[in-house]
Amino acid sequence: MRRLAATLAVLAMTSPALAEGVTSYPFDGSFEDATFAVENAIIERGLVIDYVSHVGEMLARTGADVDSDVELFKAADVFLFCSAVTSRSVMEADPMNIAFCPYGIFVADQGDKVLVGYRNYPEGAMQEVQILLDDIATEAVGK
Repeated sequence: MRRLAATLAVLAMTSPALAEGVTSYPFDGSFEDATFAVENAIIERGLVIDYVSHVGEMLARTGADVDSDVELFKAADVFLFCSAVTSRSVMEADPMNIAFCPYGIFVADQGDKVLVGYRNYPEGAMQEVQILLDDIATEAVGK
């Protein structure tokens, strides 16, 4: 069962169909500089990072467990956080928008490029979150 779950996770991360729902920007610099820039862009807005998911480390550590030697990332982290103001606004519009919280911004080093990005959200109230994420991501990459 673990092998199936891990395989599905890898397929989901590499599937072009799922990648269509992602916005990403190239970062001109190292993975470490990109994570520092994302962290600062989040904190400077008065937001608290709840958790940093070290996805790249997990994939590297578990590759052999799922019979894979494919290196997807040199490094990859996802910063998870919420905004009390934005979350309240989108959840007052529709309480089921709770399903989208916490929000995440990723930094991924694919060897030849470093990307900063986030998943896209549906039209309507959740566009408020998408604007917040885009502001953070574009600040981090210097746009």
